[in-house]
Amino acid sequence: VVPFPPGGTTDILARAIAPDLAKVFGQQFVIENKGGAGGNLGAEQVAKSPGDGYTILMGTVGTHGINRALYAKLPYDPFKDFVPITLVAGVPNVMVVNADFATANRINSVNDFIRYAKSNPGKLNMASSGNGTSIHLAGELFKSMTGTFMTHFPYRGSSPALLDLAGGNMHVMFDNLPSAMQLIKSGKLKALAVTSSQRSAALPDIPTVEEAANLRGFEASSWFGLLAPAGTSADIVSRIQQEVAKSLATPAMKERLATLGAIPSGNTPAQFAALIESEHKKWAEVVKASGAKVD
Repeated sequence: VVPFPPGGTTDILARAIAPDLAKVFGQQFVIENKGGAGGNLGAEQVAKSPGDGYTILMGTVGTHGINRALYAKLPYDPFKDFVPITLVAGVPNVMVVNADFATANRINSVNDFIRYAKSNPGKLNMASSGNGTSIHLAGELFKSMTGTFMTHFPYRGSSPALLDLAGGNMHVMFDNLPSAMQLIKSGKLKALAVTSSQRSAALPDIPTVEEAANLRGFEASSWFGLLAPAGTSADIVSRIQQEVAKSLATPAMKERLATLGAIPSGNTPAQFAALIESEHKKWAEVVKASGAKVD
């Protein structure tokens, strides 16, 4: 289950590993896109599914790192209702603006954008893939650290948000790099910075937000990993983890993910569980500092 619509990074990564899993397990892996509520609908569906190994979630930093702190009523417990399997990949987010908007207003850097935002309060529209996603929270973190204001427009996934951004209905987005890459390469979007602590090998000439605007400590990367419903046996979890790790280690998969700006993992269930715990603590502080809340 992919808790976002087709076309976003969660969907791209799920469809990348599904064929390899289908081969080794001898049966088709069906990708079901269950978008809505910042990933909560899809996550809830898997949380309530039997732990038989036939239903797994492509979870995200949103579903398992952010939403517990952001949503007043979360329909699942990210810790008690799931068993971590493995981290599939980590990706930086990228600060992208509409290319025509950037040209018309001479916005060629993060500092140019900040100056424009401060000179035009209330005029900028910020798109995201939904409330509580890392795309949303990266924008909130940017706003709080730069003292700028942008009106947030949450969409049902990255694809419709990117289309509106490329079409000029939105001004800025902090999207996951893989889903934004095609529009960056086509020239419809202008990449100003990546939100990770280091530059991305996929966009080596694009600075980090931290270095571009001297925002010390700014870091808002995303991650995507597989989780099973609570009660799934350790044998099933271990087998899936091992096969995913093998798939991610192949040269073809490494090359494919590298072109998207994704960094493959395939770590152990225990390592993934530790990441989820640390990310929840980190993002809970960001949510609190930003004042963002969703009923």
